[in-house]
Amino acid sequence: MEPTAKIENVTRVFKIGNVETQALRGVNLSIENGEFISLVGPSGSGKTTLLQMIGCLDQPTSGQVYINGKDVSHLNRNQRADMRRGTIGFIFQFFALIPTLSAYENVEMPLILTGHSPAERRQRVTELLETVGLSDRAQHRPDQLSGGEQQRVAIARALATKPSLILADEPTANLDTPNGKLVMETMTRLNQETGVTFVFATHDPRVFNYARRVITMRDGLIVENGTKVEKTNPGA
Repeated sequence: MEPTAKIENVTRVFKIGNVETQALRGVNLSIENGEFISLVGPSGSGKTTLLQMIGCLDQPTSGQVYINGKDVSHLNRNQRADMRRGTIGFIFQFFALIPTLSAYENVEMPLILTGHSPAERRQRVTELLETVGLSDRAQHRPDQLSGGEQQRVAIARALATKPSLILADEPTANLDTPNGKLVMETMTRLNQETGVTFVFATHDPRVFNYARRVITMRDGLIVENGTKVEKTNPGA
């Protein structure tokens, strides 16, 4: 079986005027199906840039990016959007919910965009809100939800189209400790129950302690690609 994602000798150079910044400097990484991985490192280490490569949000300056065995390195913008749709889910630091829509409608939106029928949408959204413990908050707008509840809505939305890969950039950065713990426990449980691959970037040791593999980045390079024994009580 092909890995969920494979990165081969990827570089990314940003140029502003005459100044070039090397965000990635020849990164190699293989992400297997069902993994629960944390990317860690200081600000500017390349974590977010690497997530953008894996998520088909950006293209490498050189090197190859494969998602489920498909080379996505040189796809145009529309082709990358097609690749993301139904294959990759995203969870953002600032939740990125549509403020005028209810929790139910936010989770439903990806299903509308991918052409699911009303009956299919109703069944899937109801199932996901129950899974993240928010059935009773379905009709609440984001401004009526706590930060932790908003992030759990975002997790449900990311899972709506049954993607094979979920990418999360600092998913707990705007949450207090109890809500951050609840969000990480939710992600851990969903990874175990569904087999969906999770990759999340963080600088918080309380968060990357949940990971089964911790990948440390510094100055655009992977400097440690470790493994951890799975705990019976993740995050403890």
